[in-house]
Amino acid sequence: MDLNLHLVRYLAAVVDEGHFGRAAARLFVSGPALSKQIRTLERKLGVELIDRSAHPVVPTEAGRRFLSEARTALAAADRAVAAIEAYRRDLHGVLRLGFMSAATGTHTRRILDLLQRDAPAVTVQLTQLPWHEQATAVRDRTVDAALVRPPIADTDGLRLDVVRHEPRVVALPIGHRLATRATVVLADLDGEPHVTDDKSDEQWVRWWACDPRPSGEPVRYGPTVHTMDELLEVVARGEAIAITGGSVVDSYRHPGVVFIPVTDVEPCPISLCTRDEEQSALIAALRRTTRAVREAFEVTTGA
Repeated sequence: MDLNLHLVRYLAAVVDEGHFGRAAARLFVSGPALSKQIRTLERKLGVELIDRSAHPVVPTEAGRRFLSEARTALAAADRAVAAIEAYRRDLHGVLRLGFMSAATGTHTRRILDLLQRDAPAVTVQLTQLPWHEQATAVRDRTVDAALVRPPIADTDGLRLDVVRHEPRVVALPIGHRLATRATVVLADLDGEPHVTDDKSDEQWVRWWACDPRPSGEPVRYGPTVHTMDELLEVVARGEAIAITGGSVVDSYRHPGVVFIPVTDVEPCPISLCTRDEEQSALIAALRRTTRAVREAFEVTTGA
């Protein structure tokens, strides 16, 4: 038989109070209605559960055995309801999503659009992060999640879910000898000074400069930059070049800079970075939308 937990709660209240009247007041029902519900439960089980002749009211032996197990079911039901309430609170919360200036684009908007459908009451706070803080901001809880680019020097305690892979491009001054080319390869860039960043990990700087080069040619480094705007100004003045992600072309424009695809370097993954142990409903929803956007991108591109 199916156990009606509503009736079990009535029985537990009567036993706890030792009195039908006090139990009825606690449950906000009338005394006769409560007595009727207990009788219904007894008929379903085929045994008497309450010794009505005792004062205070006590369970029968059958009632005592039944309640010792049934209370476990009540506690489990309470925990299940509490979990749903916590889930709803999560989905009515605030999501702090970090991003780098060059890591936004149509994929970010798709993620946020899908998240809004899954959790319409969520408020998303977008927080722009410096290049060197993209992962540490997640680890130290400055943000709940971030859209990041490689390389991440320390991934301990972090989870990375790839959103998409994008080609890499080189930013060149408009008058550069390669500026009219449709594509370039790394060997074309040998000998050119590359921007650097004294706040970022060396691994980050070298990865974006494609250092070391397949040709064995040492990479030269030029001016230090900390933002995409600084990078574009340095490139426009002809002081250095910069290899960056293809989505930058959609997000940034500068009259003195052109972007040329680099065909012989690995594409750049853009990933959702979250804390590995984070299991909140909101982060779970964000991970689901990230996966949906990635799968849709793969279907569209055949990747």
